[in-house]
Amino acid sequence: MKVLKLTAQGLPQSWVTLEQAALHYAAEEVRWEAGAEIACFRGGHNAVTGKQSVIHINSIIGTKGVPNINPHELLPGLTNGKLFARDRCVCAYCGRQFHESDLTREHIVPVSAGGLHTWMNLVTACRACNHRKGARTPEQARMPLLYTPYTPTLWEDFILRNRRILADQMEFLVAHVPRNSRWRS
Repeated sequence: MKVLKLTAQGLPQSWVTLEQAALHYAAEEVRWEAGAEIACFRGGHNAVTGKQSVIHINSIIGTKGVPNINPHELLPGLTNGKLFARDRCVCAYCGRQFHESDLTREHIVPVSAGGLHTWMNLVTACRACNHRKGARTPEQARMPLLYTPYTPTLWEDFILRNRRILADQMEFLVAHVPRNSRWRS
């Protein structure tokens, strides 16, 4: 289970473990919290007061500090897992949904024709369609794309990064994706 760590202003920073989140709480770096309580850590007892230390961890935390990079200028890293999740494991050519193990990364403009390894030039394809298209463009292969590729936003990238997103975390992230995002449907 991961905690969604945000800046104090609410921009996503990372998915952190419960233990990493507890360190932020213990260091008093958590400015605000949202979502449900997902864990409770109990520590030792204070020698003077006898009170036990307790840290309650919420699923979403906003932490102190300002990132030294502009998160809006970051391009999300491209992996097959994130590409397949972006495309909902649906082949861009036949429209059927597949298990990840039966999918491939497909270059719209083939690498042999100067196509790049970018979000805008890659779609998910089943092995049969990828083989049939070969080193041709969709037009040359007479295999039109059924959906348009896009570069995920920072918020969408955080959805693509984590397979086990809690309902309140997903609600928070989806509230910030563009209105035309596939994550809103």
